[in-house]
Amino acid sequence: MPRREDPPPTAGARPFLLLSIRAEPAAAVDEHRSVLRLGALAENELRAINLTQRPLGHVDLDDWSGIILGGGPYNVSDPIAAKNATQRRVEAELSELTERIVAADFPFLGCCYGVGTLGSAIGAAIDRTHGEPVGPLMVTLTDAAHHDPLFADLPAGFAAYGGHKEAATRLPEHAVHLASSPDCPVQAFRVGTNVYATQFHPELDAESLCTRIDVYRDFGYFDPSEASALQATARATDAQHPPTILKRFTERYRR
Repeated sequence: MPRREDPPPTAGARPFLLLSIRAEPAAAVDEHRSVLRLGALAENELRAINLTQRPLGHVDLDDWSGIILGGGPYNVSDPIAAKNATQRRVEAELSELTERIVAADFPFLGCCYGVGTLGSAIGAAIDRTHGEPVGPLMVTLTDAAHHDPLFADLPAGFAAYGGHKEAATRLPEHAVHLASSPDCPVQAFRVGTNVYATQFHPELDAESLCTRIDVYRDFGYFDPSEASALQATARATDAQHPPTILKRFTERYRR
């Protein structure tokens, strides 16, 4: 449950809970605004906890319509010696919560870092084999995606924004593979009926990606000298379809 300065939802109102792992204020603020805007949520329909700033505490799933996990610079596949105390704490907290989410088949959408977090919880292989550079990429849906409530009626292939160092190389048999890209075979998957992860970013538009490029230019995702060119490419790309997935998630599970 959030700390006392963030009171629990009032009776009958169940907002969505956004969990952030972004220690960088500009990225964290933009992530919150992007989820509100692209998820078509009112301010009172979204609460946020920045896990780099404070412990998660106990989350009562009954208090929430669903949980959204944003991306960030953490990688679950990092060697344990390379993880600082905050990352180790955050991963332990998310591991416990994700196991409960999967067991309850509770509405969950993990964006980018969600592949590593959810994948680790269900026994997927997570490593650095299929990293992708920051910028636009082409996503191709699987046959299963055309029957999924969040992905149905989207084009068979569409542009999205991505950029990650780790990814899933293998999913367990009970996971439903939903999307791939030329350089990353697992771009999205579902567990059960209500638990999702995407490697690409359904919570990003071009301007938000440009903010991330500014914030993370020295984090090893790209040559810093390429930042302006990457931003120009992002603005020239029509990645209109990924936010549909986020909006469908909030519409489907709002209660």
